[in-house]
Amino acid sequence: MPEAATHVGSGKVRELYALDDERLLLVASDRISTFDVILPTEIPDKGRVLTGVSGFWFARTRDLVPNHLVTADVTRYPATVRSYADLLRGRSMMVIRAEMVPVECVVRGYISGSAWKEYKASGRVCGIDLPKGLKESDELPEPIFTPATKATTGHDENIPFAEMTRLIGPELSRELRDISLKIYTKASEYARQKGIIIADTKFEFGRTPAGITLADEVLTPDSSRFWPADKYRAGETQESFDKQYVRDYLEEIRWNKQPPAPALPLEVARRTSEKYVEAYHQLTGRELEA
Repeated sequence: MPEAATHVGSGKVRELYALDDERLLLVASDRISTFDVILPTEIPDKGRVLTGVSGFWFARTRDLVPNHLVTADVTRYPATVRSYADLLRGRSMMVIRAEMVPVECVVRGYISGSAWKEYKASGRVCGIDLPKGLKESDELPEPIFTPATKATTGHDENIPFAEMTRLIGPELSRELRDISLKIYTKASEYARQKGIIIADTKFEFGRTPAGITLADEVLTPDSSRFWPADKYRAGETQESFDKQYVRDYLEEIRWNKQPPAPALPLEVARRTSEKYVEAYHQLTGRELEA
């Protein structure tokens, strides 16, 4: 990347570059992390799927909340980075800088993952009392908002809404909760028509001159639990379009979930890539460009 785009950070999947005082370049790699550890094996096309799916949802949710996307069209990037178009095309977004809120905004429409474990232990999730007798993967009576602290390393931690209000204030907490539930409801209704259940998802928000702004990625197979609707069966673990396939493999080989992570067999990487690409196709109705 040219000197004009200063590297300012690395995430588990994305590289972040500063273009100027107002704009950033987000570049999605094909890296995959599970159990908060980056694996040495990349997943073909994963970065392009995350970028394409995020762009799709940014366009469909802008009536609910502003978002930070300026463009994903490399021909509209500054001249200083256009010479890298072949590397950036399909896996990058030029975005507005935002002052990020230090809380993950998680919405759950079904009970699975960490929420299922918490419910089995206490009958509650993030301080919310749930009906008795729920089974794994059951649809909840209504979507619930279950925030989490954002961890730069290690696991994010689920927190009660009261803790969120202590961290960022009650007014902002209520606003983010209400926006998150609206986005989830709209997206899950659309996805269901396309044969995908969005069991849960997480959003990130920041502040820009436009006010509260949806940022980072949105409703991707990395930030959400996507289930094929035609294979959904309550009471059991679901087949998914996300990285659960990789998690299941790592559980099978009894990895201790501590770095360094083991390499994935080529077949596991290939199957995972196919799942990501299929999610993109079902949601957008488009083929992933070569």
